[in-house]
Amino acid sequence: MNAWLPVAPCTPRDCARHEGARRAPLPAAALLLAGCVVTLLGVLAVPAVLLLTPAHRDPLTRRWAYTVVRAFGVRIRVNGAAVESARPEAGELVVANHVSWLDIPLVAAVLPARMVAKSEIRKWPLLGPFAALGGTLFIERDRLRALPGAVRTLAGALASGSRVAVFPQGSTWCGRGGGGRFRPAAFQAAIDAGAAVRPVRISYRTAGTNMAGAAAFVGDDPLAASLWRVVTAAGLTAEIRILPPVPAGREPDRRALARAAQSAVASDRANLPASSVHH
Repeated sequence: MNAWLPVAPCTPRDCARHEGARRAPLPAAALLLAGCVVTLLGVLAVPAVLLLTPAHRDPLTRRWAYTVVRAFGVRIRVNGAAVESARPEAGELVVANHVSWLDIPLVAAVLPARMVAKSEIRKWPLLGPFAALGGTLFIERDRLRALPGAVRTLAGALASGSRVAVFPQGSTWCGRGGGGRFRPAAFQAAIDAGAAVRPVRISYRTAGTNMAGAAAFVGDDPLAASLWRVVTAAGLTAEIRILPPVPAGREPDRRALARAAQSAVASDRANLPASSVHH
């Protein structure tokens, strides 16, 4: 194990299951087709979109990401602090817990940012090009020697004024048991660049439940199985809770900064007003 490869105890059998109402196979198949088509159309538009300036590209990326999530039959609820959708004048590191492949388009639909992802995702069908469209920073997580270079890459993006989003748990967790701790490497990049850290909390639920196992994409779960589980889960809602930023320089080092962000994301005491609800 190294700093980029933490291991979650979550398994598809134990964590990735749906216990609520289900869609019939035909409507579920229609959603699956719709989600794949919307994603594919966006992928085909990548060459043209990359020619645009960030000011024009970001709104298109946000609308596309939102449409992708909705096309798979998932509602989106946004809670918490009001955040400008435009890129910040200074760099900002967005850090979120990691539950599902849905997290990537969900964050992109709310906060336009360059995502940080493992290099293998670049080769994924559909989702790989989708990630590349948003300017994803691909990291080689299986090589410890690549870690300093990855931190420099993140710091450079932040120092240039970019908003960068990362899942510092380093692996997906179903959400039970509090999830994994935030690894400090990305926070060093924020310190080096003098960038604020924006904690974000992601959760999935269905009617009558506080946790939707249907969205969990953990362990060796095949992507196809996860896609089918999502489209068959009736009433699935993705909630993204935007928390107040941690200013650059408030914490003495990267580990303290990681703990502060993790505490904010994990807190159950937050009672933030809804800023918008999308159906």
